[in-house]
Amino acid sequence: MPEELKNVGEEYQRLSKEGFDAVTRSFGEMNKGFQALAAEMTDYSKRTFEDVFRAWEQLLSAKSVEQMIDIQSQYAKKAYDTHMSEMSKLGDIYVAIARNASKPVEQATARTARKVE
Repeated sequence: MPEELKNVGEEYQRLSKEGFDAVTRSFGEMNKGFQALAAEMTDYSKRTFEDVFRAWEQLLSAKSVEQMIDIQSQYAKKAYDTHMSEMSKLGDIYVAIARNASKPVEQATARTARKVE
């Protein structure tokens, strides 16, 4: 009986360590994902600012109202297309963060389930 209790205690410690390691790896994956998200958002912000600045330069050099309307229309279309593309990219990044962060915990859970069976 004491040997069985010792084995149960050792197994509990091992499983606890595996769970802690899985959670640690999960947080590491989340951190990498959020860094990628921040880098993408920074890049998008820079591109957007450059596009706005370029549009203002073009508007200031326009020779007619029609040309100004054309410049504004082109800018609005590009801004919309860029925004929609960026939202799709950010969605993909969020999905990847969730998928990558959950893998270590899923793997540890699967290993534990196999050992318990």
